[in-house]
Amino acid sequence: FAFNERRTIIKMAASPLLMFKYGYSTILLIFSITLIMGLIFTEQTKLAADVHPALAFIVLWVLVIWLSMVEGGQASLVGLAPVNRELYKDSHPICYKCTSIAHEGDNLDRYLMGRQFMVIFIVFMINMSGNPIADADLWGLPDWIQDIFFATGFAMILYVCMVGQLNTQVNASHCMLDYLNSYFGLFTLCVAMAIEFSGFMHCSYLIQMLVGALSGKPIESNEPPKSGFTLIFFWARALMSLAVLSFCLAVTLAALFDGKTTMWDGVPEA
Repeated sequence: FAFNERRTIIKMAASPLLMFKYGYSTILLIFSITLIMGLIFTEQTKLAADVHPALAFIVLWVLVIWLSMVEGGQASLVGLAPVNRELYKDSHPICYKCTSIAHEGDNLDRYLMGRQFMVIFIVFMINMSGNPIADADLWGLPDWIQDIFFATGFAMILYVCMVGQLNTQVNASHCMLDYLNSYFGLFTLCVAMAIEFSGFMHCSYLIQMLVGALSGKPIESNEPPKSGFTLIFFWARALMSLAVLSFCLAVTLAALFDGKTTMWDGVPEA
């Protein structure tokens, strides 16, 4: 194994094209982070302008680190699903606790639903902390650079994807046990499960049932059919979720057609 790994490293190092891609990707990331930090400390992001740059800085880095656990935790929990968890009970006890919760019944589906809400919420808050406000102007940079990195959101895309998402997914897929073996991972799992339990996302189950009915394939479950209070509680949350979704959709469409969204004037309306 060590020989094959060393040979792979040598082969990668011997590829000029690969090293070039590594190099310019790293430069772009460093440049993007520098721009984002500059925007924050010149109070040209929403949170920095409305509250304080220090808060925007802290929120940005705390949430992008949490996002890395959310993304990496998903890769670990999904990848470990077919593995007998008794094999790592003693060597990775916290990871064992995580999988004991997530792989019980339909809990993995519940976790994935709650986790998706977490991703959207975290990315939304990251954008408030680091995304430039309209007409942001930093350090007298040429307009074409500011158009590329600010107007299109390219700087934030590179930062969030490379720091908070892609590298963690890759690392977690190769080191599933180690990545999840922390109380940070257990805490993130519990938060995702709590979000799902709240019922705000239960409309997704209605869509799942509809798709299953239209396709003629029943929805498979690892749990017995719901009955009694469990069934009533499920449908109550599903109806609540549908009502919340309908209200949010109505508000969003009204704001969209009234021109009250945060989309900049430079972007075509249609």
